[in-house]
Amino acid sequence: MEVNTHRRKAGLDEKIPDLERSLETVRFLKRRKPDSDPIDATFELNDTLYARARVPPTREVYLWLGANVMLSYPIEEAETMLEGKLSGAQQTLKNCEEDLDFLREQVTTLEVATARVYNWDVTMKRKEKAEAGE
Repeated sequence: MEVNTHRRKAGLDEKIPDLERSLETVRFLKRRKPDSDPIDATFELNDTLYARARVPPTREVYLWLGANVMLSYPIEEAETMLEGKLSGAQQTLKNCEEDLDFLREQVTTLEVATARVYNWDVTMKRKEKAEAGE
């Protein structure tokens, strides 16, 4: 359970910065005026592959949804969706951290209880030996 929670937390730690960057980009595009000049931008297509583009003012963005799916959204909808996904991911991350704290506490409690049972067993065996030796 702890390993799965750690994996989920690691995935969220990776996902949240991407969502924040996407939301920041959408907000930047939303602030641009319709008559502004195009922006020269470099896009990361892959870890080692980048592309250059000229981005004119727009009221529409394309977002990767996962599973090789990309959809077009009006800027306002994209911003709302990304805000929702970001807040959901942050809440899930908070829950994961709370779950990990709880699991650590439970593991410690279990280890202490196991040590006490072991010590009790050792004490009882010594007592039995002492009674049998009399």
